[in-house]
Amino acid sequence: MRALVLIPLLALSAGIPPKAPAAGTLFKAKILNGMKGDSLSFVLAPDGKTVSNLTFKGYWRCGGKLEQQRAAGPTKGTYAVSNGTISGRLCEPPNGGATAWCFDFGGQITGKTAKGRFRMNINALRCDSYELQWEAVAVGPAR
Repeated sequence: MRALVLIPLLALSAGIPPKAPAAGTLFKAKILNGMKGDSLSFVLAPDGKTVSNLTFKGYWRCGGKLEQQRAAGPTKGTYAVSNGTISGRLCEPPNGGATAWCFDFGGQITGKTAKGRFRMNINALRCDSYELQWEAVAVGPAR
């Protein structure tokens, strides 16, 4: 009797495509103490435990000159989130060195808003954004 009930259920479920994993939530931030138009974005994982896809668009000083970054951020790795607190430093290459490009990122996520600090630098090239303060809002699912 059980086999008769299971077979139709298996046949029905075989045609259902698997669910795509949740995309996470995209946050967009404005920089409070940088140049006009500087911005930041990141994706909070569906489980709320990591942040990825950190991207900075704006200006920093490199070798004493003001330069624009159109989309800078770590290409690998994630930032840990614990009880809504983001904290971490990602460098490329990962084991650092004087020419490593490093991204410090921290803050607090509270529901659909967040605020914190960001800094990117390359020591040997004297490139630095200095510490920037940001405020963000969730704008929807990441794409």
